[in-house]
Formats: sequence, C-alpha cells, structure tokens
Amino acid sequence: MTIDKFNRGQAMPTSSPSIPARVFSRRWLAVVCAATLGLAACDRTSQLEEGVSTEMQVRQEFGDPTTVTVQPDGTRVFDYPRQPEGFTNYVIIIAADGKVSSIRQLLTPDNFAKVTPGLTQQEVRNILGREAKRQRYDLKKEEVWSWRFKQDGLNARMFNVTFSGGQVTSTEVGEDPRESQPH
Repeated sequence: MTIDKFNRGQAMPTSSPSIPARVFSRRWLAVVCAATLGLAACDRTSQLEEGVSTEMQVRQEFGDPTTVTVQPDGTRVFDYPRQPEGFTNYVIIIAADGKVSSIRQLLTPDNFAKVTPGLTQQEVRNILGREAKRQRYDLKKEEVWSWRFKQDGLNARMFNVTFSGGQVTSTEVGEDPRESQPH
C-alpha cells in the first residue's frame, strides 16, 4: 500500500508500474507540457489589442524588434521575424500616439499569392519578412529563399521563391525537410 497524496492521505492499494510504463508516462507528460507551453508562447498576439495596447506591452510580449522603420507620419513598423526556427513573421505597427494600430502575420496564403514573377528580392522581403534559408545555385545563376510555415495551422511546410537576376522566376510549396526526416 502507498499513500496517495491526491486522495487526502488515505491509503489506497496501488501497483507499481513497470519501468517501461513509467518511462512512457514521463515522456508523454513531457510532450504534453512542451506542446502546451509552445502554444502559449507562440500566440503572443492574443495578449495585444489594436488601438488599445501600447508599445511597452508589445515589447513585453515580443521583446525588442529586429528592425524599426519610422514612417513620415510618425508611425513605426516593428519587424518580428521568427525564422529560421519558427513558423511566423510578424509586423506590428505602432501609431504616432504610441498604440498598436496593426498586427500582421506575414506568412499567409494571401501573401504567398502576392509573390509573382518579376518581383524584386526587396519586394518579396516586404511581403513575407525575413526568410528562413537562402540557397545559391551558381551554375544556374539562381537563388532560392525559403520560409517555414504551418499549412492549415498543422503541417510544417516551406514556401520557396526562386530568383534569377534579382527577380522572382517561380514559387512553390514543399515539404519542410526538418519535419520529413526520420527521428
């Protein structure tokens, strides 16, 4: 008999789980905890409200932005790329009054559709934010930029943009090699 502290100290008969069951239980608990913490950490935007939240609150939730662009009207554009490890790239716009006027996740199907042949590298960067990976193919005189994202919020994928001469020639959605490798 062991004392079950969750049952108000009453003695209850229990059987000791086998070692594999304990290991499985601990692993399962670790996975559940990691997933729960990951979801809480990933959706920091739920703590912010457009027109209400302040720059200080943005910095508390997201930290310092990678870049700050000051517009002529006094608004500031904060870039929060989460590449290469994450699946999002955020742009948060702070109005001249110091309050959030816009929160945008850039890696969306609508933005992917805006990337069309002929766009420059800077235009693509303005649409999608910082890429996760760049790969040069010198013999073909091409460069491929890739962004990690979650398709339908579940499946890890890569959005790949091929450039030649500094302009988009093609795009594709492919497997995220990190997710397709055997563990």
